[in-house]
Amino acid sequence: MMSVKLSYCGNRLVHSSRLTCLLLLLVLILIWSQYRNMTTVLTREYLDVRPDGWLDYAAKRIAQLGADKCYNHTLCDELLSILLPAKPPFHPRQFATCAVVGNSGDLLKTEFGQEIDAHDAVFRDNEAPVNKKYAKHVGLKRDFRLVVRGAARNMAPILKGSSDEALIIKSLTHKEINAVIKELPNPVYLFQGIVLRRGAKGTGMKSIELALSMCDIVDMYGFTVDPGYTEWTRYFSAPRKGHNPLQGRAYYQLLECLGVIRIHSPMRAQRVEDWSDIPSKEEIRRAHTIAFRLKKHETGQLAELGPFSNCKVWGTVDPDYGPVSGTSDMSETRKNSNYSKWELLPFEKLRREAQEHHIQMGGVSLYKMDGNKLDDLVCVRHQRSSS
Repeated sequence: MMSVKLSYCGNRLVHSSRLTCLLLLLVLILIWSQYRNMTTVLTREYLDVRPDGWLDYAAKRIAQLGADKCYNHTLCDELLSILLPAKPPFHPRQFATCAVVGNSGDLLKTEFGQEIDAHDAVFRDNEAPVNKKYAKHVGLKRDFRLVVRGAARNMAPILKGSSDEALIIKSLTHKEINAVIKELPNPVYLFQGIVLRRGAKGTGMKSIELALSMCDIVDMYGFTVDPGYTEWTRYFSAPRKGHNPLQGRAYYQLLECLGVIRIHSPMRAQRVEDWSDIPSKEEIRRAHTIAFRLKKHETGQLAELGPFSNCKVWGTVDPDYGPVSGTSDMSETRKNSNYSKWELLPFEKLRREAQEHHIQMGGVSLYKMDGNKLDDLVCVRHQRSSS
């Protein structure tokens, strides 16, 4: 059963240790396959359906609120509405191939630019520049950018040169950020599913989560995964302290072994990759089924497990529910732009595979409840109420 997984656990381990390792790998497959069903953008329907969503959770996504809860619902709505879509603007399997491009100085040792631009969508991090100077290394295509709050303060210069690149803020918003958004033509949203109040670590991993929630195949570039590095570098500036490349390297390699991502790096650029050692979709499906059965056995659940087995909270909204993101005092630049294009995209315009996935899921949106946990989900049905 899945020789790739067994070899990863090591042939020298005793049987019980190898079995434990294999079980952990199956659990990881279960976790990461779930991300392909998730919504990773904060929406109005999530806040409405989640218990005390507006009172408790909304307050956690607004900096400088002056209170630990949204006792003034109107005020919190005003502070969030500029970047709060009614329903998910992005959909599982919306794109076939996606590139997640990190900021590592590794990129200057390669010429992946054209390869990166050939993907259906490209995801970038924070303030990484995209221009002719670095084009042969990182490409020029700009679709999505995940940023921490500090980088969000500088979103205008970061987004300069592209009115379509969607900005996803990883943590919080506040009045200063909102004021900038009101002047921009770009889509801007808040990421959903982070551990709040813990600094700005892990943007690369969250970019992978974001990509997995929209893409069939995720290729990763610029994340310093090759051996031999003792410090973390950036392709556009001097080395930055505080990041150890060893922290993420092993986990990224494990995700590749599990068929979640495909890694591209300077060392790998010197050889032809056929990805034959990456688990096939059928292997992943079988491992997913085994992991479900193991979880069912461990929890003693009698009900059949499936994509909704972790739904702790259910809610129902009308398919035409809610307004698009925005405020009445937005600039004419934003009002006359295409910033809401993803929110208004007709279902018929989605990729066929995305439409099929939507139908298979019964049109249900899945959200994390808190942090990195996937055991408790908020699940939202979209159906018209009977008249």
